[in-house]
Order: sequence, then structure tokens, then C-alpha cells
Amino acid sequence: MRLCLSAAAVLSSCGLAFAQGWIDYSSRADRFSVNFPGQPTVDTISWPGEYGPTFPGRVYTVDAGGARYSVTVIDYTDTRAIHAKMQKNQADELPIYADLDPVGSIQYAATKLYRQRPGAKVTYDAYHYIDLVSGQQLQLTNADGSRTFVGIYLHEGRLYILDATVPPKAPQPGLFQQSLSFLDEAGEQIRHREIYYYRPPPRPGRRDGGAGPGGRP
Repeated sequence: MRLCLSAAAVLSSCGLAFAQGWIDYSSRADRFSVNFPGQPTVDTISWPGEYGPTFPGRVYTVDAGGARYSVTVIDYTDTRAIHAKMQKNQADELPIYADLDPVGSIQYAATKLYRQRPGAKVTYDAYHYIDLVSGQQLQLTNADGSRTFVGIYLHEGRLYILDATVPPKAPQPGLFQQSLSFLDEAGEQIRHREIYYYRPPPRPGRRDGGAGPGGRP
């Protein structure tokens, strides 16, 4: 879901950060573009999945005007190989857990990072979509009075977590929140014609019509 923002609304929502120069930032490696108030720093991370293994990721961060803007990308595209290398016990030996890790990753991240944040009050928590890609949106008031605006989306095996934390009484960071786009391997924006939900690719030997990620043939 995108918001159509007027020029006045954009200026209001960006505040002093707008004056510093917003840029349209793209990552070919993680296949997204977003508006940032400056060039982000990029850090590699390891993300503990819900069902045991650890997944690679990157965090893109900009601090501007007392606010922090970040995009975290967790790469689940190799989940089956990662799960296959993990030492299993009887409780989690079923192959389906390799697919459940990405399928449940939106709600897992929402709970792990935000719903259980100490001292924070969740003021909004509901389904959302952007560029027709399904996800979840949350808003929090933190213990120090700052506010956090979150969007979480899963697209073709990658989990995207947009997080903007602004000072108390600062405007909602609409320019950042609504600017996310998903890119193909050539760096071109992907435009879906219908609501997109991630689906794991078929396993070898299954006869399910050959549906790929997102249910697309």
C-alpha cells in the first residue's frame, strides 16, 4: 500500500532530514530500492531463524536529524541447504521446517524485534502491503518517548524490515516508509499485477503445477 504524498506533506514528514538531501538508494545485492536521507552504512549480520539455523543478512542504516532509518535484509533464499547442514534432533528433522522458516519470518521478526520490546507500547499492528507485496506494519512508542515505524515484507526469499525511529513528537517518516521497491536481478523494479504472497518453490518430484516463489509459474 503506497501513500500519495503532496509536496507539502513530504516536506513536513521529512523535516530537517529533507534539507540534508534524500537519495534514491538501490542495492543490487539485496534487490531493493528505498529513499534514505543520505548514504547508508552497511553491516553484515547473522540472523537466528525460528527453527534453528542462522541466516545471513545486511543492515543499511542512516542517522539524520535525531532519527534513525534502517533496512534489514535477511536472506532465506538458501534455506533448504542451510537446514540440511544443521544437526537435527527428532523434534525438528522434518524437511518442512526449511520452508517454514521463511514462510513465518514476517510474524517471527515482528514478535522478536517489536511486540516484545521492553518498555515499548505497540500502538498499531496490522497487515500491510507495498507494491502489492504482503507484509506487516507496526508502530511503537518506546520507553524514552521516541516512536518507531516498521514495515516487514517477504519477497522471493528475502525478508525486508524497514525501521524508522524518530524523536518524540516528530512527524511520521512517510517518505521513507512508502518508498520501498523490489528489484529483479538486473536491478529493474518488479511490478506485480496482484497481491503477492511468498510460497516456497516445489520440491523435486512433487507434482504441484510447477509453481515457483510467490506462486508464479
